[in-house]
Amino acid sequence: MQLTIPAGLNRSEAETYRRLDPKMLPRHIAIIMDGNGRWARRRHLPRIAGHKAGVEAVRSTVETAARVGISSLTLYAFSRENWQRRPRSEVSFLMTLLRRYLRQEVPTLNQNNIRLGYIGRMWELPKPVQERMEWARQATAQNTGMKLTLALNYSARLELVDAFRSILDAALNNGGIEHLNLDESLVSRHLYTHNLPELDLVIRTSGEMRLSNFLLWQVAYSEIYVTDTLWPDFRGVHLLEAMAEYQKRERRYGGISPEEELTHNGNGRAARRPQPETAGSLR
Repeated sequence: MQLTIPAGLNRSEAETYRRLDPKMLPRHIAIIMDGNGRWARRRHLPRIAGHKAGVEAVRSTVETAARVGISSLTLYAFSRENWQRRPRSEVSFLMTLLRRYLRQEVPTLNQNNIRLGYIGRMWELPKPVQERMEWARQATAQNTGMKLTLALNYSARLELVDAFRSILDAALNNGGIEHLNLDESLVSRHLYTHNLPELDLVIRTSGEMRLSNFLLWQVAYSEIYVTDTLWPDFRGVHLLEAMAEYQKRERRYGGISPEEELTHNGNGRAARRPQPETAGSLR
């Protein structure tokens, strides 16, 4: 059966897509967009030039993800630590760039049937930024395709703090904490990402081997893919290459591989452990 190439892919993207199994695509991909400063420095340009160039990488990646049928894409756009460790002039530029991006990209998001959302402490952002964010969210709310989530003023540690505060507040308003039954499911329901699918794949650009306080709870069983490509050079084809690598991996969720399920019987021959039959396993 011939593979159908999604409309809108360029030649290199189509060639890479042919290596994929459309039935095994990750549902939720998150990207740590890193390398804007190094990209600019290598070209003897100011850091803001790297941030500007990164917008095209966002556009290409988002459109490709939507075209191939990814359910959710989360982009680490601005960490809470950026407030404290970046020059005020750079932070101000990033806020202006975000407002401009949202105004310019809403038509493209609508053309691609993409819904926009956010995670992070949005209430700490400047009011004009919050207003533009809400305008863009409402302008794409009717779309039914991919959910694009921007992590803004985001910290995974503070997400957990906020989740536990929310859990305690709910308990105090519902009979007291002595009735609280705290488990993983309850915590997950109070995270910023409670309405998103489980995280399947995390991509980090620029070659750095760290998570940078990003989705620490959600990443527990995610696959991690690191590329040396700097974010401004990242395009849809690089996303597809990461997905091709993802499909080569065997996700065990703490279990063992089918090969390891084989045990040796008394004759030294390998025999698979019998598995209970379920309706889903019958052929």
